[in-house]
Parts: sequence; C-alpha cells; structure tokens
Amino acid sequence: MSHCALLMKTSLFPRISALLLAAGVFARLSAFGAEAVEKPADVKIDPAPVTAKANMITSFAPIVEKVAPSVVTISTSKNVKPGARGSGGPGSLPFFNDPQFRRYFGIPDEEESGPDDEAQPTPRRRNRGGSTQRQALGLGSGVIVSPDGHVLTNNHVVQGADDIVVTFGRNKTEYKAKKVGGDPGTDLAVLKIEAKDLPAITFADSDKVRVGDLALAIGNPFGLTQTVSMGIVSSIGRNDLGITAYENFIQTDASINPGNSGGALVDIEGRLLGINTAIFSRTGGNQGIGFAVPANLAHSVMDSLLKTGRVVRGYLGVRLQELDETLKEKFKFSGSEGSLVAAVEPNSPAAKAGVEPGDVITEVTGRKVEGTQQLRMTIGGMAPGTKADLKIQRAGQEKTVQVELAELEPKEALAKADQPEDSAPDVLDGVTVADVDDETRKQFGLTEGTKGVVITKIDPESPSALAGLKVGDVVQEIEKQAVKTAKEAIALSEKLKNEKQVLLRVSTKGVSRFVVVKEES
Repeated sequence: MSHCALLMKTSLFPRISALLLAAGVFARLSAFGAEAVEKPADVKIDPAPVTAKANMITSFAPIVEKVAPSVVTISTSKNVKPGARGSGGPGSLPFFNDPQFRRYFGIPDEEESGPDDEAQPTPRRRNRGGSTQRQALGLGSGVIVSPDGHVLTNNHVVQGADDIVVTFGRNKTEYKAKKVGGDPGTDLAVLKIEAKDLPAITFADSDKVRVGDLALAIGNPFGLTQTVSMGIVSSIGRNDLGITAYENFIQTDASINPGNSGGALVDIEGRLLGINTAIFSRTGGNQGIGFAVPANLAHSVMDSLLKTGRVVRGYLGVRLQELDETLKEKFKFSGSEGSLVAAVEPNSPAAKAGVEPGDVITEVTGRKVEGTQQLRMTIGGMAPGTKADLKIQRAGQEKTVQVELAELEPKEALAKADQPEDSAPDVLDGVTVADVDDETRKQFGLTEGTKGVVITKIDPESPSALAGLKVGDVVQEIEKQAVKTAKEAIALSEKLKNEKQVLLRVSTKGVSRFVVVKEES
C-alpha cells in the first residue's frame, strides 16, 4: 500500500469517530427528549404507475387541421424613393424591419443615434429625383375572425405600412388588405380583405383559461407558414411588462418567435385563447416565455375599432401607485389589496366625486381591485358616461363614492398628415405627440421631471424626420414658446402653419438641443 493510500485510510478514523460520537449524543438526547419529537407527517402516497387515460390526446393533428386555415401570413411594404435611407441593404430582407425581430435580436433602429451623437443627430436627406419604389417592412401573422374578411393581428405588424398583403396557407393565395383601425394601447389591429365564406376562428372565453391548460401557438415564424408549437398556459393576467399600455397577457411556453406576432394561441378545442404578441428573451430566440393578448380583450378592442375606428376608454382622472407594507401602515390601510391614489387630476371625474390623494381604491362596482394595472384595465374597459361605485379607504375608514366616467382623450396629432390636396403643406405635418404622463414616461423611458410633449409617431418622409426628429423625442418649445400639453402644441402649430421654417427645442434622452424644421422646396 502506498504512503498516499495509507494517509487516506488513516484520515478516515477521526471522521468516523466523530460521526459515531454525534450519533451517540443524538441517541441520548432523543432518549431524554422523546416527548418533543413530532410524529411522522401523514404523507399521501400513490405507488401505482401512470396509466393511459381513455380520453388521452395522442395527436394534435385534428386541432391543427381545424385551426390552421384561419391563420394567415401578413406582409407589409412602404413606398419610398430610390436612394432613400432604408430602400436597400439588409433592411430590404423579409421580416428584418419587423419591430419584434429587431427587439429580440438586439438590432438598433435605423433612426437611433449612438451615444456620441445624441446632442447632434444627423439629419436624413430625401431623394428628390425618380419615382417611388416599394420597400419590404416586415412579415407577421394574422387570424381570420369573420367569414366576410376581417383579420385580427398586432398593430406593430402593420404600423407604418402603405401596402398590406394577406396570404392564405400553403397555396399562398394573396389578398390586398385595408387597415380598419389599430390600438397601440393593446397592440391590436383589424384588417379587412374582400372575400367571402372564409374559415373564421371560434373565440374561447379567455376569462376561464387556467394555468396548466394546454395551448398551441400557430403562426409564421421567420416566414415559415403555418408553424405549430405546443405548450401550456404558464400564467395569466401578466402586466407591468412595459410591452403595451394596457396589459393583461396570457403567458405560455409554446414556442413563439419573430413572425409569430399576430398569430393564434388556441386551446385543445381549437378555439382562440389569444393573439400572440411578444416574447421575453435574453438571446433573441424562444426561451419559453411568450405573451398573448387574451381573446376577450381582443374581441372587445375589435368591436370598438369596427364601430368607431378607435378604442373608446373610460377615464377616471387619477394617478395610481402600488401599495407596499410601509405605505399601508402610513395610510392606515387595513385591507390586503387595493390601489393607492397618488394624485387627482383637477376637474376630472374622480375630483368631482370627492376622491383624494391618499385614498385606497379597493372595489369598482363590486369588482375587487387586485392592483394598479388591473384597476386601470377595469376603468379603461368601461364606457364613458358609466356611473361606477368606488369603494375606498381613507385614513382607515371605508366609504363608497359614485363617479361618472369621462372619455380618455386619444393622443393628439401635432399637425394632421392627411390634408386636402389643395391646402398648403404644413412644415410640422406628419408628427404625432402626446402629453408626458405616467404612461408615456414608462413607454419611452422618460424621467419624472421631463416637461413638454413626446413624439409618439412620425412620418419618415416628413420635414421633421428629415431634420432628425424621431419617436421618443420630447418637444419642449415651439418658436421659443414652452409647450406643456399636446393641445398647446397643436394650437401653436396651427398658428405657424404658413411658416416655411419653425424653431423647436427638443430633448433626446435628456439632452436638449434646438432644431430648425424647414419646408422642403
């Protein structure tokens, strides 16, 4: 036996002795303290092996055969002039400019400037000669929801497109589509094609979906038509993700990838559970965390878009924040769930009903408030003019107030892009702005002290875009006059619509600069 082996052998004795000693001590302690030892837990054990059930699903093929014809491919394009930025190169590849594709794979937007260029972004030039050409924008999915040609998809799939084409199945029958309306708040859009007797999908009651239910995702990832993946419902009611303003997502581990946006999440009956919208990923690929807009919410948004061309939401007029244990103690809140009123807008429905900062809203017309996002969804889903009973706690005392909801004002346009042909062009045409509030701060990453109006949409061929402005920029001044609301910005732009150039003070990621927007000659 080698010296090394001997050392290893002899070194075991102290450990063995220690273990024996410990065992002896434990035995003596157990003997003296037997009364303190708990009885064995009453564990339920089923030793039988897993057996196949008579109704066990062995194939999802019948479900896919039923649903797949209802899921379509959506391709979009935009008319650009030859030589314009983005008219060639990688951006012309299918689905390269899909916002989800770029987001998943960490590809920066072409509009974004580097860290050293924040204060002085390079203006883009418009090609003055030649005719327009078509540029592919992206590729996504959609779901046929009515036999007469209505298609539900994600708003980001069709946003900014001049041409939308819907393609059916493997036969690749194409239809030109018209956008009926879109709702950025839920990232949903409704399209219309001229066709009849289409295989419309059946909606499920998504309020009844349970965590653990089987789910199939059907779409066109990376342009691969009618791809099916299977998983379960991982969670329901997901919010505070920063994906959309009104979040109530179904989470699933069914594989969802770029191009799946707008496709169907269905149950084992082939009914629509939700519209696939986004994934959470650190690598750009599927990591088992996907999100779908619930079918009930999608149905409601679709009905509103078809009736009015926009989504009408209820407005309460409060700023809310989540409760933690410290805040509960400070405001003497004795309940378990609710939403704290941080501020009340002047002359709002809440102000008229007597709601005050520091109140905790616990119920809305009998429906318990589980959190801030859920309360926001509840109010937004109620029609303007509805009289709602709010149960609140104030300094430990419970009371009920009645409030008549107003309409949440849609985001205002700084200047209308669609003007009559005989009207003079406005130098600020093609820019849409919104008030800086909690929603836009979260959406665009703005700081609490940001003042002005934020650009939410911009025509890439507009004078403002050519001057270097982009979505997320904050307009602080117009011709040296401070603007605080979208209405002020619109009113001021109307006064300046005959001007050939306008001076703006703009903040990009907290860095302010002056920009002169000039009318193109």
